[in-house]
Amino acid sequence: MSLLFSCQSISKSFAGKKPLFEGLDLSIFSGDRMGLVGLNGCGKSTLLKIIASLEEQDEGILSPKRNLSVGYVPQTCEFPDLSPKEILINALKGDLPDYEQEYLAEAMLSRLGFTGEEPSAALLSGGWKKRLRIAVELISSPDLLLLDEPTNHLDLEGVLWLEEFLLKEAPTYLLVSHDRYFLQHVTTKIIEIDKAYPKGIFISDGSYGEFLARKEEFLKGQLQQEQGIATKARRETAWLRAGVKARTTKAKSRIDEAHDILSAYADIQSRNEQKKTKIDFSSTERKTTKLLVAKNLSKEIGGKCLFRHLDLTLTPGTRMGLMGPNGSGKTTLLRMLAGEILPDLGTIKPVEGLKIVYFDQHRSQLPLDMSLKDALSPNGDFVSFRGTKIHVNGWCKRFLFSPDLLALPIGKLSGGERARIAIAHLMLQPVDLLLLDEPTNDLDIPTLETLEESLLEFPGAIVLITHDRCMIDRICSSVVSLGNPDKTDIFLNYAQWEASLEKAPKTQEKKAETPQAPNSVKSPISYQEKKELDSIEGKIAKLEEEVRALNHLLGKAEVAEDPARLSEVCTFINLAENKIEQLYLRWEELQKKNTSHPI
Repeated sequence: MSLLFSCQSISKSFAGKKPLFEGLDLSIFSGDRMGLVGLNGCGKSTLLKIIASLEEQDEGILSPKRNLSVGYVPQTCEFPDLSPKEILINALKGDLPDYEQEYLAEAMLSRLGFTGEEPSAALLSGGWKKRLRIAVELISSPDLLLLDEPTNHLDLEGVLWLEEFLLKEAPTYLLVSHDRYFLQHVTTKIIEIDKAYPKGIFISDGSYGEFLARKEEFLKGQLQQEQGIATKARRETAWLRAGVKARTTKAKSRIDEAHDILSAYADIQSRNEQKKTKIDFSSTERKTTKLLVAKNLSKEIGGKCLFRHLDLTLTPGTRMGLMGPNGSGKTTLLRMLAGEILPDLGTIKPVEGLKIVYFDQHRSQLPLDMSLKDALSPNGDFVSFRGTKIHVNGWCKRFLFSPDLLALPIGKLSGGERARIAIAHLMLQPVDLLLLDEPTNDLDIPTLETLEESLLEFPGAIVLITHDRCMIDRICSSVVSLGNPDKTDIFLNYAQWEASLEKAPKTQEKKAETPQAPNSVKSPISYQEKKELDSIEGKIAKLEEEVRALNHLLGKAEVAEDPARLSEVCTFINLAENKIEQLYLRWEELQKKNTSHPI
């Protein structure tokens, strides 16, 4: 493993704005598969551009390996009016014969799922443009691949393809993503940029799940540290207020020490202050048992049948996910439920006075020249939320905006900031039915988690389109599978839907490879694995008891006030929780085998 790139103490800010980051240190080694996370606006995309030499840092030192080649895939990809093959040939570097250039271009297109018969690259969908841009960067075999939100514009099938492709084809990469399952599957190191950390950055080896455990323990330890410093700060404040009787060298030294303690206390207080968007959808609290009933829905667009004979019933508490590849009719069905378009056949009967809010994935309800103030508070200086008037200054802070930005056109805000505005706008309306089309686009992970919590508490009905598998898994109590107009299945949850995708192909492969007699089914779980499965629960219980005992130690003053002891205890907790995580993963793996084919 060799060092490819390092940066020391780099800082970056833009005119008139607070620094994105300061004093950042980062090293990238060959074989690293790194995920970069953080709040919207913390500088993730800017850091990628600095590494790719597309932006310059204000301060600090960049140290790339000699002749380091870097590939960069931006969030949005556009191409000229050329075929994908021509685009790749133009991207090749070096003096290669024409036949070799054509061979390399065709081979790369095939690996990324292109047929070779695609029209102009300029006419490709967003997802296929993303694939082509990845091909453009990989065809020259870069030492390091940088990807900014690579799952944007991809449907779930595309995301699953990208996971497999990166693990096979890209040995070293740094990617920005808010897709938690994607991060879990394709990264072995997580980096978070956040001013909650002493150096503004937190680096964790291992999976995204391990990162979450280590982050939680670090922040717990930092809170304990704040409590220890608070006692000293109160004592020093009282001493300073009492005055100093003699201006001796000793007294001056004591004053300096007191100021150092107070400064450290203020610093750790600001780092421990967690700010989150406050999302809370208003419901009409309608008591009816059925909000909307759809019968025998059919729709065809451009000669293509999207779905037929589809029946849906939405009641208070329904949380339905719409799944299927791009072009399968998910957004069409959502617009149909919203009353924007009519079915070719069938009926939609909403309850009288049904209040619907439709979240458009393109945020088309918000003109880009509208000011932030008008977007957040369309009726003046106050908004009415749940019967209470809130001044626009307080309302904007709820969504992590500074009142100083209220006159700014929203076209100058980031995608994540515009998404927060759209959600704020929706919250002002009491609603029975939420229709959400890709609400997760551009949102950072803390805002995603807050949105999920709000949706779980919403008493009305929800119909949701998203390729964020974590949100579907956590939110949806039913999943409608589109894509086959002759068979629209409804599943209880995401896991059941995912299993249905794997079941048919695997069954066919098994029959083709090893035809067996009806009674000769071989169990995939061995006797030793069965013994291991039976012992795992006891091991987990023992480790969880150890973690509880160690957490109890963190509350004791002799541990909290001893940095070395505090660090030791936190390390033991981290190791135990990592073991628990690995045991749970192994338990799930063995349990799946045992349930499918019990001995």
